[in-house]
Amino acid sequence: MNAPVTQATILPALPIEEVAARAAGLAESARASATRKAYRSDWRHFEAWCAGHGRTALPADPVTVGLYIAQHADSLSVATLTRRLSAIATAHRMAGFPMDSRHPAIRDVMRGLRREKGVAQDHAEALTVPLLRRLLATCGDRLLDQRDRALLLVGFGAALRRSELVALDVADIAVVPEGLRVTIRRSKSDQDGEGAVLAIGRTGRETCPVAAYTGWLTASGIVEGAVFRGISRHGRIGERLSTDAVSEIVQKRAGAAGLDAALFSGHSMRAGFATAAAQAGIEERIIMRQTRHQSVATVRRYIRDGELFDRNLVAEIGL
Repeated sequence: MNAPVTQATILPALPIEEVAARAAGLAESARASATRKAYRSDWRHFEAWCAGHGRTALPADPVTVGLYIAQHADSLSVATLTRRLSAIATAHRMAGFPMDSRHPAIRDVMRGLRREKGVAQDHAEALTVPLLRRLLATCGDRLLDQRDRALLLVGFGAALRRSELVALDVADIAVVPEGLRVTIRRSKSDQDGEGAVLAIGRTGRETCPVAAYTGWLTASGIVEGAVFRGISRHGRIGERLSTDAVSEIVQKRAGAAGLDAALFSGHSMRAGFATAAAQAGIEERIIMRQTRHQSVATVRRYIRDGELFDRNLVAEIGL
């Protein structure tokens, strides 16, 4: 028997406009904030291009989308154009218009583009342990140096993404006898916010991430809120670092260490951990547990990179 409907169980009807707006907001929240930001920028670019060429952006016909991709084939990468196609399709779906990205006018252009330019992506140089040590050697005793040292070692030790690193609060990192328990509240691969707990063990060496982290908190006096913050030239501690600031720190330290700074980015720490772990012979599943990669293929690329010079084949064949 169905339960009786009472006045308390009847929800007030909302105007359809409010319901539609709420649905659109929830649909947009299903994507990472960085993706939403990129999609909005991509859509504005497409709209401006359509306006400048006398074409309709919404709804756009497949020929218009194909022409847009073709015109930017020389100035944008395959990865960027693929993302822009996704942004255009998403904008259409959210507006209630169909967009068939498999239409020949779009599909054939993308297929030709991939064949002509290839689909291999440029990757940041992996900041392996020897390279990381060179960056750490540029850190002195200033407050800024202690922050950078802790940021590099915690980011590397937990194989963190830039967004995860800057999102860390003091409450997210527990100092225990074994090391650090790092709680990741939300990440690119965990949009539902289930969270993950990672371990960074003590090493007892001068490059111990635990010592670097506790040293930074002691020197900065930070007891709550954001762990990694900006520091003015006068040594004043500011607001939470941005993801771009992480890349700038890595590149600045790489340059100071005599390396080509352009080869490195904020992703270099995460890539470096995976590559170094592969070089150390750590099992694939253990690496993935720390990096939280969902794609085995991605981790295996790091393993291949780590094993690249395991054997000197040209020497072995007598060259």
